[in-house]
Amino acid sequence: MRAIQETDAMKIGAMVESFSLGFEGGLAAAKELGCDGVQMFVPGEWSASEIAERKAKVIDAGLEVSGVCADFGGHGFMVAADNPARIERSKRAMDEALGLGTSVITTHIGVVPHDKDNPRYAIMADACKQLAEYGHSVGATFAIETGPEPGPLLRRFIDDVGVGVGLGVNFDPANLAMVICDDVVASVEALGPFIVHTHAKDGVNNNPDLDPAVTYGAVPCPEGVEQWGGFLEVPLGQGSVPWPQYIAALRKVGFDGYLCIERECGDD
Repeated sequence: MRAIQETDAMKIGAMVESFSLGFEGGLAAAKELGCDGVQMFVPGEWSASEIAERKAKVIDAGLEVSGVCADFGGHGFMVAADNPARIERSKRAMDEALGLGTSVITTHIGVVPHDKDNPRYAIMADACKQLAEYGHSVGATFAIETGPEPGPLLRRFIDDVGVGVGLGVNFDPANLAMVICDDVVASVEALGPFIVHTHAKDGVNNNPDLDPAVTYGAVPCPEGVEQWGGFLEVPLGQGSVPWPQYIAALRKVGFDGYLCIERECGDD
């Protein structure tokens, strides 16, 4: 881990929840591994005292918060009727992020349609615009996590949202490589100006014909198909992410922030 940091001059972080040791246990494990910081989930409903308590524990561990994750499950921002409540909760999550000492909030927004005339496209764009504008007003960045759409499509979507500040990208190379078999380097090049945080994760695709809209719940899962069966997450370096080329691409676009390890399967 330390060798990666020395070579590439990027900070190394880890998701607290990936350790499966509770909050304080996760902090201790991250510190023991030599991490510079951690990312954590926030619910968008903590009190000021709860935020201050967690921030103090992070500082006591000698770490910093690289960003927060405010992924509330469900369909992201694809359902218009659900969005007002989700937007307000996401705004509170941004407030929590700032209270913890970071300006980055990451989440999945759903599946961006390829067709701009699909009603879902405008619904998602409107939600992201509201959150980007709020982020700009308070000094935070609403960072869309990569996954169900290729980088160039997500870049077009961001450009269509039309908010130059307050909107960013949490680049997860594994989501692109293992879910949609995307060209990770090309996506870095497309999204470069907006990348504010990354997830260090790896995986392989098991079913290139599986529609990512099924995986991410945008459309019903066909009978006999396992929703999450199209890919396998594996330890870093054992999957399809071309790490040397990926790191070089990040550096080329000027990213020098966090490589935050996220592990969503396995024992720890």
